[in-house]
Amino acid sequence: MATNPFAPPTVYLPFAKEDNGMSSPNHGYRLRTGRQSESGRIYLLTAVTHGRQQFFKDWRMGRLVVHEFRRAQESGNATSIAWVVMPDHFHWLVELHNGDLPKLMQTTKSRSARAINKERGCHETLWQKGYFDRVLRREEDLKAAARYIIANPLRAGLVTSVRDYSLWDAIWL
Repeated sequence: MATNPFAPPTVYLPFAKEDNGMSSPNHGYRLRTGRQSESGRIYLLTAVTHGRQQFFKDWRMGRLVVHEFRRAQESGNATSIAWVVMPDHFHWLVELHNGDLPKLMQTTKSRSARAINKERGCHETLWQKGYFDRVLRREEDLKAAARYIIANPLRAGLVTSVRDYSLWDAIWL
């Protein structure tokens, strides 16, 4: 039986399977208890819009988030391995370099919120407080997490092929 390269991974994600972790407010504002962010580690990060508003249905707003992923890489704070910007959240697989994870996420979310609010001519809360993180430990986890990220628009029924979704990327492509 052939396997689907975009099938969801068997990676433990930091949230309950039934809610995909994006509706639970518990502990999303900080790294999980006992965790410290470390340079050189790879993290799967998820941030959700305030009230699950679908700000990124407009791909131009999603591109402003992508711009902040690129800024983080250009500044030397992180290397983007894979990412997807969905209508109401993003998943970002990064290798952390200079700085720390809370600072990376705070900077990315605040800069993208300012840019999006400026573009929309308003001043709204864009992001839920906090984020979800998962440190990856094995090479297999890295590829499985990248597949999970890239296949997100397929699982959500937004497209029938990842090629039809414009707000994703991975270093292997």
